[in-house]
Amino acid sequence: MKRVLKWVGIGVGVLAGLIVLGLVGVYFSSQSRLTKAYDVPQASLVIPSDPESIENGKHIFQFRGCEACHGENLEGKVYLDDPAVGKVISSNLTTGAGGVGSAMTDSDWVRAIRHGIRPDGTGYLFMPSTEFYYLSDEDLGDVIAYIKSAPPVDNEMPPSSLSFVGRVLMTLVKDITFIPAELIPHDAARPTPPEVGITPEYGAYLTQSCHVCHGLTMSGGVIPGMPSSWPPAPNLTFGAGSTLPTWTEADFINAMRTGLTPSGSMLRSEFMPWTSYQFMSDNELKAVWAYLQALPEIPYGNR
Repeated sequence: MKRVLKWVGIGVGVLAGLIVLGLVGVYFSSQSRLTKAYDVPQASLVIPSDPESIENGKHIFQFRGCEACHGENLEGKVYLDDPAVGKVISSNLTTGAGGVGSAMTDSDWVRAIRHGIRPDGTGYLFMPSTEFYYLSDEDLGDVIAYIKSAPPVDNEMPPSSLSFVGRVLMTLVKDITFIPAELIPHDAARPTPPEVGITPEYGAYLTQSCHVCHGLTMSGGVIPGMPSSWPPAPNLTFGAGSTLPTWTEADFINAMRTGLTPSGSMLRSEFMPWTSYQFMSDNELKAVWAYLQALPEIPYGNR
């Protein structure tokens, strides 16, 4: 009996050692990614200062979801606090106490928004630059102009942090990362933005953020890397499992303006950010509808 207990103890000890080694490996693997420095060339972008450009920058900042994350006054806030992911804390973008505005150059703003990279070259956590990478130079310049015009707000916020569970997810699941800079083709030729118009092409340009939840195909399904409390994203194509074939353009615009669907149910703004999309103009929403109609009809869940 003693011999059996001895071998059981050895087995438990070996298993515990392997677990510790695995956890140490997860930590150092994720830490090397969190501290990796990216060499992105300094960008030369004209930042306007006229009221019209600043107003357009505010418009983009609102409907692209930046305001929902950073706050109406760009003061920053705790956006998400979940042990399965970590703490998503948006920066105070102003020049007030705790704000980053005073320390950021125009080039720093470009690298932060377009590439998800801090001034020291490391990647921001949770910053959705995979969406903003596609912003045209004109739109990005207007957004930066708006940020720089914001009055100072005193609000000292800690940085975002990744939980250990988040580190494990990022290490073990190939398709999950919380460092968007890892997904951006920093050295590739810049994509050419489409002309403004009520076209599927311009609608695609306006909906880059939708792919985060609805997938590259826009067919919806379970959202990788999100807390289990988040519902699956619906199918935005006109394929099987989608309700959009029963909608009209007017229904779609009304849903984005009010959150009310044709069936009478309310879109939950904590998951579907219609409170940001409500800032889109009618023509922008018509372009998005044209884009959704033009998508291949894919069955639900084929992200």
